[in-house]
Amino acid sequence: MSKQYETVIGLEVHVELATKTKIFCSCSTAFGGAPNTHTCPVCTGMPGSLPVLNKQVVEYAVAVGLATNCTITQYCKFDRKNYFYPDNPQNYQISQLYLPICRNGSVEIETAGGKKSIGIHEIHMEEDAGKLVHDEWEDCSIVDYNRSGVPLIEIVSEPDMRSAEEVIAYLEKLRLIIQYLGASDCKLNEGSMRADVNLSVREVGATEFGTRTEMKNLNSFKAIARAIEGERARQIELLEEGKQVIQETRRWDDNKEYSYAMRSKEDAQDYRYFPEPDLVPIVISDEWLAEIKAKEPELRTAKLERYKKEYELPDYDAQIITGSKHMADIFEETTAICKKPKKVSNWLMGETLRLLKEHEKEPEDIAFSAENLAKLIELVDGGVINGNVAKEVFEQIFDRNIDPEKYVEEKGLKVVNDEGALRETIEKVIADNPKSVEDYHNGKEKAIGFLVGQTMKAMKGKADPGMVNKILKEIL
Repeated sequence: MSKQYETVIGLEVHVELATKTKIFCSCSTAFGGAPNTHTCPVCTGMPGSLPVLNKQVVEYAVAVGLATNCTITQYCKFDRKNYFYPDNPQNYQISQLYLPICRNGSVEIETAGGKKSIGIHEIHMEEDAGKLVHDEWEDCSIVDYNRSGVPLIEIVSEPDMRSAEEVIAYLEKLRLIIQYLGASDCKLNEGSMRADVNLSVREVGATEFGTRTEMKNLNSFKAIARAIEGERARQIELLEEGKQVIQETRRWDDNKEYSYAMRSKEDAQDYRYFPEPDLVPIVISDEWLAEIKAKEPELRTAKLERYKKEYELPDYDAQIITGSKHMADIFEETTAICKKPKKVSNWLMGETLRLLKEHEKEPEDIAFSAENLAKLIELVDGGVINGNVAKEVFEQIFDRNIDPEKYVEEKGLKVVNDEGALRETIEKVIADNPKSVEDYHNGKEKAIGFLVGQTMKAMKGKADPGMVNKILKEIL
């Protein structure tokens, strides 16, 4: 490849908002549920049904706009986007084209290449479509309208990203902002955050953009990174062969690590947009705007700095913990109970992250309570259980959120401080391991470690290792 190419990437990020009801009706937005049970005449597009706007959707959209440095459109409208597809029961989608609720924003990202500002062209509100399920055995498609009418915001970036690394940094930043606001849980695996990648390539130094394609079906950050690399390589190969890149929508297959064409890429005129006649314009007063701004919680950047000052956490600890809103909440709640921030941090960053990785879970999936983690820390600090037992107990807390105090009592896991019982066990261990005793007397210090281990084993891990060590040295 003689020419040098630059990748140009813009994203359309769809985020399902965390409202309890849909955008234009009172049906539940809960994930799961039997197909077509969270539906009514409005969200299934029945003739004569009329939409009524959910106020909370507007407030979440404004909150995200303010947190991403957008200008809020205080007089905005909805528009009809007309298209025909089985998952779209009305044959149109209520969206925003002409007056989106937020415009001209930006977020700052940081990668190995340094800091960079990514522009946000607009954020608009819209309703989600239903879900098509393709049954290969029956060779047919069936549709579930539970998702139809779920409120979305679409965050449209400027084409400012140049690599998969920048894209992931941007998405992670957006996800954290939205999670901290409580506007969405942003779970990619459940579809509450979905990113469509618009990508083109051009020769380095060129001022004109190349022909872009849009990639869909990206349900993890890893899939997004692979899709970007795959599409970049495909477009460069076409250009090197003297062929043209076609503007189209492509579907990424992560198993095959290949994308294939779905349809030609539509422009706005193809959708025959016109103002939504069943909804009045939205007027966001200065008072309402100030009210939403006043409710804004502490975002990640501010929380990070506070953790370092207030709790004296190292930067690394603070970065990891604030990297998940849910983990940060557990940290603060636990610390409020036991007043031991560094020990709480150690349990979250050590055993919690280990078990999350083992179970292939995210920090948002943590199900144990702050109360039970605080109790465990107090049990260890009070010398009631030792470190090894604590790890065993924590696994039970992680899996079943058990009360550690009750569990330790029921299982008889308290540290044995009875010196007489310890001496008896140690003397037996010494008698059973003459070779290690001899090694210790010959100056091999490691031998005592083996004897400590054998004693702990005999005591089923319930002895105090320090006391075991002390008594062993006395006897030997």
